[in-house]
Amino acid sequence: MRLNLFQLTSRTQIKNANQVGTTMAFKKMIKPKYPPRHWSLVGYPGSGKSTFAAHMRGPKVVIDADHRFTEVLDLAQEDVFSLSDDPQDNVDPDNIARCLYQNMPGSGVKTIIVDSLTAIITPIVVKVMQDKEKGRQRNMMAGMKVKALAMRQLQDAVSRWGTDCLWIYHLQDSRDGKAKEVTRSTVSETELARLTRSINVQLKIIQDGNKRGVEVIWARAGRSGLVIWDETGCWSGMPEKIEASLYDGLTSREKEEIEANAPEVFPNSETAINWGFEQDAFDTIEDARKGYEFIKQRDNPKTAQEMANGWVTEVNALKNKRKQKAAK
Repeated sequence: MRLNLFQLTSRTQIKNANQVGTTMAFKKMIKPKYPPRHWSLVGYPGSGKSTFAAHMRGPKVVIDADHRFTEVLDLAQEDVFSLSDDPQDNVDPDNIARCLYQNMPGSGVKTIIVDSLTAIITPIVVKVMQDKEKGRQRNMMAGMKVKALAMRQLQDAVSRWGTDCLWIYHLQDSRDGKAKEVTRSTVSETELARLTRSINVQLKIIQDGNKRGVEVIWARAGRSGLVIWDETGCWSGMPEKIEASLYDGLTSREKEEIEANAPEVFPNSETAINWGFEQDAFDTIEDARKGYEFIKQRDNPKTAQEMANGWVTEVNALKNKRKQKAAK
């Protein structure tokens, strides 16, 4: 029987290892004290999101789509690497993926920072709308498919390396259909629902007078609804304070129960939509979003509790139907 080079090398290595009783190449897996920092961070422009990012675990590589991270570079304690010297590489999902695939292996990077998701996704949405307006694209759904694929490509490229990740995006003030002032994120709820599969904590920068802090909007397996105030004025040590507040004192079983159980109230629509999708009640995130909007219009809930009750009931019913259909 003929052996290829890989087979020959492998058998030789095994034979040599058996002869000398050497240690295995594999390392024993040890459970870390905290889950990896797969976080998102939202706040108004100028609220200190990049400053916060500078205190994430290093060395870190920055996808500097806002082209402003050098302003906070002096705050980082460890090395900070740029994704590319070409600014355009930092805003194009295909180029971002290519740069990461080429340079991440063996780099020693511990955190990938996306600063910001707004600057990457918004131009794609604007182009779709302009193409529709100018008659260059009649089928708007085709353009939205491009956006969805870009988001998926970006998530896969950033999340595959086993590093910590921080996804930054912005808040903005606007008005709804009734001219009421509302605060919205600059990334759509569908894209944020897609992002939720890649993160385990949602953070939001808040301000109270001269005080600045971070609110834990949602944690997959930790405490939610907390506010951790910045006592240093520059977010120094804040990631560590957040971890301790999220997880310290919780048993493994308590963390598992938090992750497994539906929350009594969803903190926002994107977490509700993603939760419904993760229950295997829908084929796609977009289907889950449509289902969520249907329940919202049908039930016209007056409170977040009523909306959550209606949504959980609907998702469980759909999940059971799918199970029954699959069993036939």
